[in-house]
Amino acid sequence: MKAEFNSSVRLFFDLSARVKLRVTGADRLRFLNGQLTNDVRKATDTKTVEACVLNAKGKMDAHLFLHAKDDSFLLDAEAALAPTLQPRLERYVIADDVVIQDLRAQWSIFHLIGQPLPKISATARVVLANRFGEDGHDLWIEAAQSNELATTVSRTFGLCDEKCAEGFRIRQGIPRWGCELTSEIIPIEANLEGRCIDYEKGCYIGQETISRMKMSGQRNKQLCGVVSLDNLPLKSGARLVAEGKDVGWLTSATRSGDREIALGYIKRRFNAVGSRLDAVAPESDGIRVEVVDLPF
Repeated sequence: MKAEFNSSVRLFFDLSARVKLRVTGADRLRFLNGQLTNDVRKATDTKTVEACVLNAKGKMDAHLFLHAKDDSFLLDAEAALAPTLQPRLERYVIADDVVIQDLRAQWSIFHLIGQPLPKISATARVVLANRFGEDGHDLWIEAAQSNELATTVSRTFGLCDEKCAEGFRIRQGIPRWGCELTSEIIPIEANLEGRCIDYEKGCYIGQETISRMKMSGQRNKQLCGVVSLDNLPLKSGARLVAEGKDVGWLTSATRSGDREIALGYIKRRFNAVGSRLDAVAPESDGIRVEVVDLPF
């Protein structure tokens, strides 16, 4: 049985380390819709859109959130994408009236899950966002004012630091760049189809692969949850073995209550809920695991 999320919990995440980009120019909407898997027209000044940036083979170059602000779009992505995201987008700015600006040093982002929201400074932007499988709010604030806002928020919301956030998103089955999301993964394999892909919006880089997978209904591997049957700790990077075959690998692991759980990619034919596999890490014996549905 799945544990229901406690709606009375109020969590506060500091996402200020994320990449932040502003996209301006008369062609910004058309340009971004040609780069992103989701329909940018759904992004407003009060609601984010989640999307992926792909290469021509449909594999991921980035995973991001964006919303509208006046005559621009604001994008944010995992900090690890700082060296690559802006150059990747700018590579396709050819004859477009588009300018991409790095805002990392200028803005901080806090994410809140829970109600009611605290009294927010008039200078902060409040945007609806679902980052962890639960509806929440992003607060964008100028970096110089972030300490003051953090103090206000922490009076009624508990800070979920990096370790807390990692455990929370694993339990929620949310993939993260550098763990579940890499340049070898197609978004549909990471369960991002419903969150990040719009099949009606028109062409974008990598669309052919995505459309073909939708038509066939086939995917070689799928992001799944697994639970240690012997309650032994699981390790990211451990290989998953069944019938003497390598059928996948673990990407992230944590302890949740009295269970050792993990996320991982498992090949077709071996990833049905209830399937039992061995998780084998270097210099260790295999740990028996069972495939479970997500979220945990």
